[in-house]
Amino acid sequence: MKVEEIVDLRHRVLRAGLPRDAAIFPGDEDAGTVHIAAKDGEKIVGCATVLVNRWEGKPACQVRGMAVDPACQGRGIGMRLLAEVERIALGQGIHLIWANARTPASHFYFQNGWEVVSEMFEIPTAGPHYKMVRRI
Repeated sequence: MKVEEIVDLRHRVLRAGLPRDAAIFPGDEDAGTVHIAAKDGEKIVGCATVLVNRWEGKPACQVRGMAVDPACQGRGIGMRLLAEVERIALGQGIHLIWANARTPASHFYFQNGWEVVSEMFEIPTAGPHYKMVRRI
């Protein structure tokens, strides 16, 4: 999947009020980056991006731009996206995933086996976050 297919959902959920290109992130076009989407019919209702990145000097995958259409939240879409992220990481022999999770989303990640590993910090265009990890 190409980033162009998910950028509108990212923009609407993660960067509302900012220019559309604020929903295009560094690494989106890297050869090893994988964009995934959940669809309801033809409509994209969830997305996530997986980048090969490092965590504390070790091979890891980073999740970026994870979003679920607010009208579809609570239906297990995010959980299925995370399961696909894990499948992608394991397929590359990687057993550690990390993300900068928005503070309101941190409980969702925690319920899915992730742990908070930082103090809260601010991303100027996106608000307060925690660094979170998942060992698989």
